Amino acid sequence: MATLAVEDVLRVNGSRRFAAALAAASPFASLADALLAARRIWLNEVDVNGWLEAFAAHPAIGTTSPSVSKWSKEEQSAAISTATDSTAQELAEWNARYRDKFGFVFMICASGRTAPEVLAELKRRYANRPIVELEGAAQEELKITELRLAKLFSSEAAAPTTSAEGHISQPDKAAGSSNRTRPPITTHVLDTALGSPASGIEVHLEMWKAVSSPPSFENKDFNGWTMLGSSITNNDGRSGQLMDIVDNVAPGFYRISFNTSKYAPSGFFPYVSIIFEIKKSQTTEHFHVPLLHSPFSFTTYRGS
Repeated sequence: MATLAVEDVLRVNGSRRFAAALAAASPFASLADALLAARRIWLNEVDVNGWLEAFAAHPAIGTTSPSVSKWSKEEQSAAISTATDSTAQELAEWNARYRDKFGFVFMICASGRTAPEVLAELKRRYANRPIVELEGAAQEELKITELRLAKLFSSEAAAPTTSAEGHISQPDKAAGSSNRTRPPITTHVLDTALGSPASGIEVHLEMWKAVSSPPSFENKDFNGWTMLGSSITNNDGRSGQLMDIVDNVAPGFYRISFNTSKYAPSGFFPYVSIIFEIKKSQTTEHFHVPLLHSPFSFTTYRGS
């Protein structure tokens, strides 16, 4: 059982109303229980002022000042590492235009997203009406909240320790340092019809949040997945970073989805989803789950 203090939750989400409500709803027997409570509170109990307070706790995307938190740096690492001088300048200009129009910082769950991806999404959403964009930003904040809650629970193989005061305490590694050199879950796509890497395919990585009710043929709850990250395959067919680099990946069910419709619009499969399970005994291992794709067939395997 994990009891969250308000200060724990404020690291996850900057809304004081959200933090107080989630802390009051604890203790939680599992990450899944905490995620379900967080979603309910954020969408049903936090008002617009609470949303805006949470938005204000985030730096503008691409910010690299020392005041930016370690979690924000981790989440923006792919964007920052792929930003050229011109892209960084354009991001800053569009961030300013966005704030002038909507009155709050551009919210996006940036984990695994490159600078060009983020910039393209910023430009696309800039055309939204304010009420539409406010709701979209709240959904992005929820994705970030879910990611950060997972970080609180993932330290020491998803077994948080409890302090004398009763709230979760995390070792320094939970803040971002790791003995790994790449994320625990990676993928690439090979076009078997051409015998070459498949570039330009959008990839999503998700985790099943309802641990007590695993995904199955009978379970049709399609809302049970939590987004961990997304990317687009490069010229070598490899995706960017889809999740944070941590020593111990949380056990559970994961899904990697590939948007093959844009890559092969005349193919038979509009998209491909691969679901796999990481067991408690495997949390320190690496999981490379590639897709071998052609217009009318696909296969996969667990690689290294």
